[in-house]
Amino acid sequence: MMTQRRSRTLAAACLLAATATLAVSGCSKSETTNSAGGDSSQGAQAAKSPEAASGPGCSLQSYGAPKIDLKDAVVGFSQSEKEANPFRIAETQSIKDEAAKIGVKKLLTTNAQSQLSKQISDIQDMLSQGAQFLIIAPLNSDGLEPALKAAAAKKVPVLTIDRKVNSKACEDYVAFLGSDFVEQGKRAADAMIKATGGKGKVAILLGASGNNVTTDRTKGFVDQIAAEAPGIEIVAQQTGEFARDKGQQVMEQLIQSKPEITAVYAENDEMGLGAVTALKAAGKKPGKDVKIVSVDGTRNAVQALVNGEYNAVIESNPRFGPLAFATARKFYGGGEIPENVIISDRAYDETNAKESLGGAY
Repeated sequence: MMTQRRSRTLAAACLLAATATLAVSGCSKSETTNSAGGDSSQGAQAAKSPEAASGPGCSLQSYGAPKIDLKDAVVGFSQSEKEANPFRIAETQSIKDEAAKIGVKKLLTTNAQSQLSKQISDIQDMLSQGAQFLIIAPLNSDGLEPALKAAAAKKVPVLTIDRKVNSKACEDYVAFLGSDFVEQGKRAADAMIKATGGKGKVAILLGASGNNVTTDRTKGFVDQIAAEAPGIEIVAQQTGEFARDKGQQVMEQLIQSKPEITAVYAENDEMGLGAVTALKAAGKKPGKDVKIVSVDGTRNAVQALVNGEYNAVIESNPRFGPLAFATARKFYGGGEIPENVIISDRAYDETNAKESLGGAY
């Protein structure tokens, strides 16, 4: 058992060392601007230290898949949500850019438009088109079982990114690549405590239900506030579905129903920016009258920080292309891939927002 653990630890270390310094070439456009979204040299996605990887290792042999050369392979990428959100734009572009960079024979891309049934059919369609390796950004943590089973039946490995699935690693999928979402919530709470001086009434704009991102970002924030800032009261938790228009609508309602709110924690930047619009329309000064902290790291949110209309942004880096394909190469090279590969995310506040704007997406 000890030998097996050492083997897994060594495998994780090798994978993470191979991927930690990869820069990402993907750029994006925001929903409301036409400027390029980020300097890739500043926006590199990197895995954390080996101890951040967790779960048993998965190898080509244990997964039971045939060995392929990515330069002679058909790779499929399933995007979950429409590419109006800067995170999704940057994520998809990063996958496309890296596939082109390493010379993947054919890349199939689909977009589920936030419909679980469509994501399932998208994945099945890519399998029917001969996809030999799949990268999936799941819409929900549950519900993709039919698609995952279809891939497993054809011995097609699946790599999940940015959201986890409640399925069995190294059976239904190889590994998860993404952020520590509980830690993101905790860091957002710390930023909120700093911005408010540990006092105030906070509203949480929740993300979409049914996935671990929303659950974990909420837990990290709520638990940290309870532990470190008894003077902060969470007075509302309402979903904005990770969308700017929904975030604005919810904030408009909360301004009426909870006029005592002095701070907002938005579980993504788009909802936070929607809240900014609603607060301005109500004659309030976002960033001053009402403190705002959100998660993502989009250029528009970082610009809002520069403008003094925001207080902090915790990054959730969407540039998965290099890390995803480096993981695939390691997997097909016979290496063990840990169940969870956690990436390192930055944070933005008034001290670094202006100089860091070029690295936002």
